[in-house]
Amino acid sequence: MEQKNQLLSSYDYELPQELIAQTPLSKRDSSRMLVVDTPTNHTHRLFSDLPQLLEPGDLLVLNDTRVIPARLYGYKSTGAPVEVLLLEEQPNNCWLALVKPGRRLSPGAKIVFTLPTEQQQSPADYPYTDGGIPPIPPNLCAEVIARDEATSGRILHFDVPDGLSWEFLLNQYGQIPLPPYITDSQSTPQQYQTVYAQTPGAIAAPTAGLHFTEQLLEECLQRGINQAYVTLHVGVGTFRPVEVEDITTHKMHSEWLQVPQSTVEAIRKTKQAGGRVIAVGTTVVRALEGAAEGDMLKPYCGKTELFIYPGYRWRVVEGLITNFHLPRSSLLMLVSAMVGRERLFKLYQEAIAQQYRFYSFGDAMLILPEARLRHI
Repeated sequence: MEQKNQLLSSYDYELPQELIAQTPLSKRDSSRMLVVDTPTNHTHRLFSDLPQLLEPGDLLVLNDTRVIPARLYGYKSTGAPVEVLLLEEQPNNCWLALVKPGRRLSPGAKIVFTLPTEQQQSPADYPYTDGGIPPIPPNLCAEVIARDEATSGRILHFDVPDGLSWEFLLNQYGQIPLPPYITDSQSTPQQYQTVYAQTPGAIAAPTAGLHFTEQLLEECLQRGINQAYVTLHVGVGTFRPVEVEDITTHKMHSEWLQVPQSTVEAIRKTKQAGGRVIAVGTTVVRALEGAAEGDMLKPYCGKTELFIYPGYRWRVVEGLITNFHLPRSSLLMLVSAMVGRERLFKLYQEAIAQQYRFYSFGDAMLILPEARLRHI
């Protein structure tokens, strides 16, 4: 059984296309939630039921990353169209980016970006400016200066005109990058942000958090369910598919995270008082487990390449709120490490039979600590 847990082909399943959620619900917490409450039992609830499903003294840990408008459209000097997805900021107005098509974009190639035909953001949405709008240049130019073998991407240097900030230009030229399986969404950029998003840097949303409303967070506090925050900028490491049959040889791309002292202290107090640590999303799991040294969680600011799959020994996280994930993905393997691969796939089959909505704008799953696998 352990060997089967390590095979990529063991994490495949068929999902009807119509169950891939294309648009978010009008009320975030009205989504359905499959609650896994013991090693053998589960129930079907609504996400708005969360305060009644947790206990006073529990701690919700949330990821406060904010999605940046990381997708840009431009063209080469030949006039051929180019699509760019920014991954990670580098010094001196440079970015690591995925470029499509990238085969012919060698170092020295120039890309000219044009303003989107429809602005997706209003000045009030800009997290980087005070609302004032300086003159916008008609084009934004970049040059390919290097290849990046680890991601098959490119390092781009952007020509930022004097008097303008890169953040302002990005908000003008960029678009919030929705996942490729969302093909006809009518969502707004703010619907792909959590209500508590604060720290810009992610290229995809921590989607388990999309279910929360400010009112629901307040209801949790009123019930004595505390909240703490980490930051993990969702990057290529989260959404890149696993491509090796022996998953133990898969190497995760690194992602930047910060676990502050205040969160470490909140977790320590929660555990000492008998409360439970509930991670809101797999990114929080990677942040907390990645920051743990041995069995000790410490404040941390840096990168993690942690890859969690069945057999992992949990150090910090006790429960999990998550969405339904893509086949063969590292996220599916992480959740399998918590409840077991066979059980997770039975739960997924029931979710499909019950017409749950899948992926980023889809429904949720709550794995309570009592349902988690125990490892020696």
